[in-house]
Amino acid sequence: MERKTRKDQMLCQRCKRCFTDSSNDASSCRFHPSLFVCRRHDDQKRYYELGPEDPPYAAKFYDCCGAEDPNAPGCVTSAHISYDDN
Repeated sequence: MERKTRKDQMLCQRCKRCFTDSSNDASSCRFHPSLFVCRRHDDQKRYYELGPEDPPYAAKFYDCCGAEDPNAPGCVTSAHISYDDN
């Protein structure tokens, strides 16, 4: 199934923006390669600060870069990948 929004435009799987082949280069797409998680980091790096009243799993951050804002711009750039590229 083709997922094109307008003629010659495709939807990026990562950043959900529309793009064309002619506008797609190595830094067109900005995204987080990991999920926004709610847990302590596996290696106990402190990407976040918990308050004394916070439960142990109150920390929320992107697992790839530690950004605590769910709307933080992506930490990786790459070319867009369309749904047609699978």
